[in-house]
Amino acid sequence: MTPKNATRSPMTARSEQMKTWLDSLGYRDYNLTPASEDASFRSYHRLQLDGQSFIVMDAPPEQEPCHQFIKVAETLRAGQLSAPEIIEQNQQEGFLLLTDFGGTDYLSALDDNTEAGLYADALAALLQMQARINSDDLPPYDEALLSREMDLFHDWFLQQLLGIDLSQSQTNRWLSIKQALVTNALEQPQVFVHRDYHSRNLMKIEGQNPGILDFQDAVQGPITYDLVSLLRDCYINWPVMRVEQLLHDYYDLALVNQLTDVDYEQFRRWFNLMGIQRHLKAIGIFSRLNIRDGKPGYLKDIPRTLAYIIQASADEKSMAELYALINELGLIDRVKSL
Repeated sequence: MTPKNATRSPMTARSEQMKTWLDSLGYRDYNLTPASEDASFRSYHRLQLDGQSFIVMDAPPEQEPCHQFIKVAETLRAGQLSAPEIIEQNQQEGFLLLTDFGGTDYLSALDDNTEAGLYADALAALLQMQARINSDDLPPYDEALLSREMDLFHDWFLQQLLGIDLSQSQTNRWLSIKQALVTNALEQPQVFVHRDYHSRNLMKIEGQNPGILDFQDAVQGPITYDLVSLLRDCYINWPVMRVEQLLHDYYDLALVNQLTDVDYEQFRRWFNLMGIQRHLKAIGIFSRLNIRDGKPGYLKDIPRTLAYIIQASADEKSMAELYALINELGLIDRVKSL
């Protein structure tokens, strides 16, 4: 029995709110189960009824307003890409009813036998996004946003997770590294950027593969950003030579589609430095998810992500200071115990 003055938990109240909305749409006698969680305040539920399956997105409006998700979904579908169709919406309360792409994401489907076909599809979809979709009305991936993202590494990983305070000399070097990475991002062709184009957000589907999810944070930004997300995925690792081959394959197609006109070495440099920016951000987010949101499962992805940063910073002369700083702070040994 609930005490008279007790308040319902937010999750219970939210679940009841969702049920009331579904009832108002005429959905009855359905089976509702968790589909997945997000690295945010969103959650997803699979609704099964009369042999059909749908996804209910629960996005509390005070934290995760739905309007941008709806806008980008419509843009992707208009560009002949596989984004979920929005069947019903309640933006005021933060609920969407979507088509269901099933339960097989790239992360669970990828292996040595499937990799070639799945990545071919993902790269083709990426080129289509960049070549066909006008990104002028999206928020810009500007200096302020790029810098703020890298600050997550300093604030949440170094300071909060590891308890490291940089000296003044180290801080000055860090600021110089950040500025070089910002400059690299802004000098690239600016295109549609999904901003989280990786194996957990791509679904293996029949027909026009892949099904694309989690696109609500799309921006107009650097051409190599989504490519780094895909090929140097924080959740799965491929041999360096295979990544290099896929990078070159993409570059050749980008030339044909007039997305860039620089030589391959310049493009590869853009890719490496863009990867450092993204992976600094990712490590900061993984740390914040553990500390602030009580989601420790992402800590296991930090060593792989840091290894990408070390690989790229060792490869690029302009990042020698970052490579030295990582070693100076002993980060390789520190992340082994996470």
